[in-house]
Amino acid sequence: MANETILVVDDETDILELVQVTLEKEGYQVVCAVSGEKALEAAGAKQPDIIVLDLMLPGIDGLEVARRLKNKPGTTDIPIIMLTAKGEESDVITGLELGADDYVTKPFSPKILNARIRSVLRRKYASAVEDISGSEAISRHGITIAPSKHTVEANSNRINLTPSEFDILVLLLKHPGMVFTRWQIVDTIRGENYAVTDRSVDVQIAGLRKKLGPKGTCIETVRGVGYRFKE
Repeated sequence: MANETILVVDDETDILELVQVTLEKEGYQVVCAVSGEKALEAAGAKQPDIIVLDLMLPGIDGLEVARRLKNKPGTTDIPIIMLTAKGEESDVITGLELGADDYVTKPFSPKILNARIRSVLRRKYASAVEDISGSEAISRHGITIAPSKHTVEANSNRINLTPSEFDILVLLLKHPGMVFTRWQIVDTIRGENYAVTDRSVDVQIAGLRKKLGPKGTCIETVRGVGYRFKE
């Protein structure tokens, strides 16, 4: 990974400059925006590889920016890392439900932000260049997932999932009956020691179940442990 373009959105100029300098030292091309409106314009024009998005913005806030980006064909696949003040759990949950890939709390360490960006980009490129050998379609209980094509169908209806939802479903579907803890799910799809909360995994599972409709019951909760796909 080199020379990727990152759109950084924040109305606080000192934070914007700090993030810009940090990322440019890592070799990234950085585009900055100070409002939600400017962020939407830049995302459409520049087609960045990833967006670092503050939630508290003047005018159109960060959650609305994420919603619009995820609902627009040209920007729906751009990964988003949210920047949020501590204690805004409800906003974090909403952002993840909208399809954001990660979040970083303020105040934050530039090194941690850079590590999160690298992790999201690795996942993005790994999905794009995945070796199709051994990645044949898997069908269980009316759900069919094709890892090489990155498609999911439930009762022959195409289902649109976020990258995280897709990876979780692949993991569970490949190991029916096996119980995975929340931390095992995180470690498997995003790497060991990835900083995330139990609640984030629960939100992803809830999103999966909702999108799968009646087939969502195939993802079972094992109380006090984690989740499994019905045998």
